[in-house]
Amino acid sequence: MQYVKPLHLFQNLVKSNASQGGRLLGLDVGDKYVGLAISDLDNKIASPLSVLVRKKTNIDLVAHDFQSLISELSLVGFVVGYPFDRQRLAPDATQVKLFIDDLSETGKLDGLKFTFWDERFTSKNVELLIKPLSLHPVLAKTVVDKFAAVQILQAYLDYVNKKENR
Repeated sequence: MQYVKPLHLFQNLVKSNASQGGRLLGLDVGDKYVGLAISDLDNKIASPLSVLVRKKTNIDLVAHDFQSLISELSLVGFVVGYPFDRQRLAPDATQVKLFIDDLSETGKLDGLKFTFWDERFTSKNVELLIKPLSLHPVLAKTVVDKFAAVQILQAYLDYVNKKENR
C-alpha cells in the first residue's frame, strides 16, 4: 500500500478513469469493526457498503476481503478516516496507522494507493442521527460504522471535486 496526498489520489483517479475507470472505498477504522463506503462510478457520491470485523488475528482475511472488493468493484484507492488533532496524537490515530501497517505487511494490497481524511465527529454525528430509531446496540454499531465511512468518503469527494472544478 502506498500513501499519497489527498489531491494526488483523486488526480491519479481522474487520469485512470479516462482509460479504465475506478472507484474509491472509504474506511472508518474502529476497535472492532471497519465501516466501508463506496463511491459511485463518477466519484461524486458515497454510499454505505458493509462492515468488516477487525481483529489482529484476522488481518489476512480482511486483506483478502479487500482484494475481492478491489476486483469486484473496480477500486483504485482507499480514503481512510483519520482523527487529525493538532494538539496531541489521539489513541484512535495510532489504531488507524497500525491497521494500515498491518494490512500493508500482508503484501496482498501492494500498489494500492490510499490517503487519510479527517474523521473527527463522524461517528458521533451518525450516533445522534440514529438515536431516535432505538436500534439494537449491535445493529446500531454497524450502522454507525458504515455511515461514518460514508461521511468520510463524501467529505473527501466533495472537497476534491470542488478543487478539480476550479
